[in-house]
Amino acid sequence: MAQYKLIHWNLNGKDVETMVDVRASLTDVLRNDYRMTSVKKGCEVGECGACNVIIDGECFNSCIYLAVWADGKHVRTLESLLGSNGELSDIQQAFVDEAAIQCGFCTPGFIMTAVEILESGKLYSDEELRKLLSGHLCRCTGYQNILRAVKKTMYRRLGKELPAE
Repeated sequence: MAQYKLIHWNLNGKDVETMVDVRASLTDVLRNDYRMTSVKKGCEVGECGACNVIIDGECFNSCIYLAVWADGKHVRTLESLLGSNGELSDIQQAFVDEAAIQCGFCTPGFIMTAVEILESGKLYSDEELRKLLSGHLCRCTGYQNILRAVKKTMYRRLGKELPAE
């Protein structure tokens, strides 16, 4: 079997081709070949969520996703959320506004999961949001501010009034 394979894929809206080691994780290709430093190497076994990216509209832990599997796929990282002049997206700004960031290591993964949640267009309960965000580990924030940032952005995007807590 060949050790390297040429893959054609879309990264953050741009068609790219990359020669990858068939054993390489998508995390390693994103970080080493494309300098997507928002994709963090945490546990490297799919437990912490720090490496979370969106592939064809669905979140995956890129540390346990082989780069060769990205062939023909659309991959989005946190870098795709910035505006043309570097302005933050609404969910990124909500994380700032709600103090949902402390050390910041887990933040890109949380935000990418939040993007998947928000792009569903559904209104989720607090319990559902907790379950959807449960694939992430954070040692700093206590999760409440993260939940609040996602919830406020969800309500705002849906044009609904945020219920009193």
